[in-house]
Amino acid sequence: MKLKRTFKHLATGQVALRRHFPHTALKNIERAIAQAEQGCSGQIRFAVEHALDWSPLWAGQSARQRAIDVFSNLRVWDTEHNNGVLIYLLLADRDVEIVADRGIHAKLGQHVWEAICQEMEAAFRQGQFEAGVIAGIQSVGRHLAQHYPQTGEKRNELSDAPVLM
Repeated sequence: MKLKRTFKHLATGQVALRRHFPHTALKNIERAIAQAEQGCSGQIRFAVEHALDWSPLWAGQSARQRAIDVFSNLRVWDTEHNNGVLIYLLLADRDVEIVADRGIHAKLGQHVWEAICQEMEAAFRQGQFEAGVIAGIQSVGRHLAQHYPQTGEKRNELSDAPVLM
C-alpha cells in the first residue's frame, strides 16, 4: 500500500464529491446519457466514487479492479445485447475506467476505451469535471450508435442517473 495514495483517499470525502459534482452537474450528466442512448440500443452508466474504503485500499485494489466490481454490482453486464458500458471515476485517484460488456468490447477493444479515459482525465486535470464526463459519455454514445444503432422501440434497460458512491 502506498502512503501517498492512502492519504489522498482518506482526505477525499463526500464534500469533494459534491464540490465536483453538484446537483446541476448530475442532472446534466443524466441528460447527456439519455441523449447518447437515443441513437443506439446500448446502455451507459456513470458511477463516481469519492475514495476506496479502508479494506480495499489496504489490499491495493486498483481503480480498474473496483470498476469491474461496480460493473457487476450495477448489473451493467445484464443488457439484452451485451452492450452496456460503465464509465467509472475514482475521484481520489482521478482515475477513469471504462468497463464494457463483451458484445461492444469485442467490436472496439481496450485501446478505444483507454483513449476516452485519457481525454476525460485531461479535462479533470483542468478542473472540468462535468464537461469531461459529458464528453466521455458522448464519445461512448457515438461508438455505441455506430455498432448498435437504434432499431424499433427504445427500451432503457439501465437507469441514466449517475451513481454516487
